[in-house]
Amino acid sequence: MRLGWFINYLTPAWNQPWSGNAGAEWMTGEFFVDMARALDRANFDVMMLEDSTYIADIYGGSSQAELKHTVRAPKNDPLPLIPLLAAATEQLGFVATMSTSFYQPFLLARLMTTLDHLTEGRVGWNIVTSSGYLSAQNFGMDQLPPHDERYEIAEEFVEVVTKLWNSWDQDAVVMDRETGTYVDSDRVHTIDHHGRFFDVRGPLNALPPLQGRPPIFQAGGSPQGRSFAAKHADTIVSSAKGVDEMRQYRDEVRAKAVEFGRNPDDIRILYMVSPFIEETDALAARRRAERFAITDERAQRRLLMMSDEIDFAQFDLDQPLPEMSTDGSKSILAAFQKWGAGRPLREAAASDEFEAVPLCGTPATVADQMQEVFEEVGGDGFLIFAGGGGMITRRYIDQVCDGLVPELQRRGLVRSTQPEGYFKQRLLSND
Repeated sequence: MRLGWFINYLTPAWNQPWSGNAGAEWMTGEFFVDMARALDRANFDVMMLEDSTYIADIYGGSSQAELKHTVRAPKNDPLPLIPLLAAATEQLGFVATMSTSFYQPFLLARLMTTLDHLTEGRVGWNIVTSSGYLSAQNFGMDQLPPHDERYEIAEEFVEVVTKLWNSWDQDAVVMDRETGTYVDSDRVHTIDHHGRFFDVRGPLNALPPLQGRPPIFQAGGSPQGRSFAAKHADTIVSSAKGVDEMRQYRDEVRAKAVEFGRNPDDIRILYMVSPFIEETDALAARRRAERFAITDERAQRRLLMMSDEIDFAQFDLDQPLPEMSTDGSKSILAAFQKWGAGRPLREAAASDEFEAVPLCGTPATVADQMQEVFEEVGGDGFLIFAGGGGMITRRYIDQVCDGLVPELQRRGLVRSTQPEGYFKQRLLSND
C-alpha cells in the first residue's frame, strides 16, 4: 500500500500536550523539515501540501473565530518550502497544490519544472479548481466561474501546461563545445495554443521537467471531478467513507479511466485517515473519544471550514442541517449532508471529519485494521490527514513513523526501501 501525509503550511498543534514551541516557530519551516525527515525515514511515498489564499469572514459575518482557531490562516505559501524539504530528504515525493483558477498555465508550468529540477525529480502537482468568491476577490475577480465551467477551464489548463512541458525535446540541450551551442533551437518549439480560455504562444523558457510530465494528483469528488481525475490524475485523493463507498469509488474511477483509454493500474487512489495510536487499545480509544467529543467548539471548527460561501453559524446546532446547495465545494457539502442526515448539526459537525475508516489502537491493532480495509477495497493506500491545530505534533508524527509504519513493514504491507527512479516512476512501480 502507498502512504502519504496531507499537510497545511500553517500553525500545527500549538496549545496541546506535546506541541512544544511549534506555535512560535512553524513559520520558519523547521517543523515541517523535521516532519519530512521522519516520513522519508519511514519510506512514505508522498508529502502533499495543501494551499488556499483567503481568510474567510462568512461564519457569523466575521473572521474572529476563523483566526482564533487558525482554520485557514495564518498560512504561508508552500511552494518555497518544497526545496527545503527536498534538501533534507532523499526519496520522499512532494506534491504542490496550485489552482487552475488563479495561476496562468505558463507560470505554473515554469514553476513545476523548476521545482522538478530543484528536487531532482521528486515533485508533483495537486490540481484544484478553487471555490468561493473570497479567493476570487484577492485576484481581481468578483466571482469565480460556475462549478462546471471551472472544470472546463481546468481541462484546457492541463492541455496547455502539458504542451509547454513538451515544447522542449528531451535532448534539446546538446552542450556542443565545438560549436559553442548549448541548446539546439530545432528541438524547442512554440505551442501556438489558441483555445476558449487561453492563448499561449510558448515555448517554455525553462528546461523540460526531469519526469517528462510530473505526477498529477487530484481530489475528484463531484461527478465532474471524478471524470477529470480519471482522465488526468496519476494519484487520486478520495474522501469516500466506509469500505463499501471506498470500493465503489475505486471501481467507478477505474471504469472511467478505461473509457478515457487509460490503464486503470496507472492510477493510485489514497483514502484519507487519521489514525489514533497509543500503547494500548483502551488509551487510543480514549484519545479518539476526546478528539471527537461532541462539543460546541469542535462543531464550530468544522462549520468554519464549511463556511466558504454559506454561513453555517445561522443554523441551530440542535436541529438537522437543512437542504441547501452551493456553487462552491459541491462534493464536500454533499458528503456532509449525507453523513449528517437526520442528526443534530452539533453531532454531525463534531463527527470524524474526512476519515475513510476509523483507525484506532496500538500499532499492531491499527495495522490489522488497515490491512483488512486494504484487502477488502483492493488498494491502493492511505493519506494521513491529522488537521492543523488538532493532532499534528512531533510526538504524533513519531507515533506514525516509528510505531505504525514499522509494524506495516514487518507484515510486508508497505515498502522498507524505495525503488529506483523519479517520484512518478516510484508511484507506479509495484516493487
